[in-house]
Amino acid sequence: MTTLEQFRDTFLEEPGYLNYASIGPVSATVRDELRAEYDSLTRMRFGAGDRTRTHDDRLADAVSAMTGHSGANIIAQPNTSTGLLRVLFGLSGHILMSRDEFPSLPVAAVRAQGALDRLSITWIDGADGRVSPDVLTQALNDDITAVAVTLVDARTGYRADLSAIRDVIGDRLLIVDAIQGAGVIDADYAAADVVATGGQKWLRAGWGTGFLSFSDHALERLDPVISGYTGTAEYEPWGTVPDAARGSASAFTVAGPDYVAEARLSAAIEEITALGIPQVEAAVLDRADEVIAMLDAADLPLVSPRKRDEQSGIVVVRPAEGRLGALGAALHNTGLTTTARQGTVRFSVHAGTIDSTFRMLKQALLVYRSSTDT
Repeated sequence: MTTLEQFRDTFLEEPGYLNYASIGPVSATVRDELRAEYDSLTRMRFGAGDRTRTHDDRLADAVSAMTGHSGANIIAQPNTSTGLLRVLFGLSGHILMSRDEFPSLPVAAVRAQGALDRLSITWIDGADGRVSPDVLTQALNDDITAVAVTLVDARTGYRADLSAIRDVIGDRLLIVDAIQGAGVIDADYAAADVVATGGQKWLRAGWGTGFLSFSDHALERLDPVISGYTGTAEYEPWGTVPDAARGSASAFTVAGPDYVAEARLSAAIEEITALGIPQVEAAVLDRADEVIAMLDAADLPLVSPRKRDEQSGIVVVRPAEGRLGALGAALHNTGLTTTARQGTVRFSVHAGTIDSTFRMLKQALLVYRSSTDT
């Protein structure tokens, strides 16, 4: 069992970092895992290769504990976008999604539609990053066979309610891009038919890590179009090209996995599971509330939700016209790392964001306010 303080001890970044929604600094646990794996691969003692391959099952077990899907239905991916392409190319029928989702989803859908001409898309417009059950209910029709959403919207920090979405869409496939929030949001992943994510943000596992997690229903419906030799039922099918092992997660693989990446992601998820995602989420939202209070004191209009059950670790403001530059300068000159996009500034905090970072933010906002007063 891990305590919150032990979990926080694995955060190594320097003061001023408020950008987990872009890059999650690698945890001490993942760093140590990486060093151990490369030391093993460098020396390659007898049996080292066999031991390294066990990370495939290790990752499946770790992800299964998080998503509720069977371990047999989980495969490693190098990133979220690759996973979504494999899923959308395997989908036929009619999919519903917001046009304003992070580009990974709409690009994958349009590419699949253009290449195979068996997928139709109904776009939701005007959701402003908030794909709620009510929004979906208004857009649903009898032709729609699948719905795709992001767990947390990258531009507003709005958290989708997967349980409520499942209730309104019925037995249609639910595909979730979980890159924003995986590991820190206590979501009902079992309500989803496909969960796709990378591990380089909130999971703090570094680039090249990720997974696809399927329900049995999804594997029955999806066609493994992007499928390599490892996606067949035969081991190394020399001299023949068997069909993909339809109905299995392995059918969506193209080659052997990056076992070191699997080790890093496994270590990251195991650490979070040891503490408990609800405990991590509570700590993240408490830190986010501190940011919101400081931004309110600086009279910065909040774009992200205030309701606790819609919040995430992402807090976003839209400064008044002509004031974005002043805020950006104050943050930069204080040494704070944030993201500015389309007239907004995004702050993203984790459970381990340290107090000195909040003191720096308070100082930056004082500078910003003073520039407003003059």
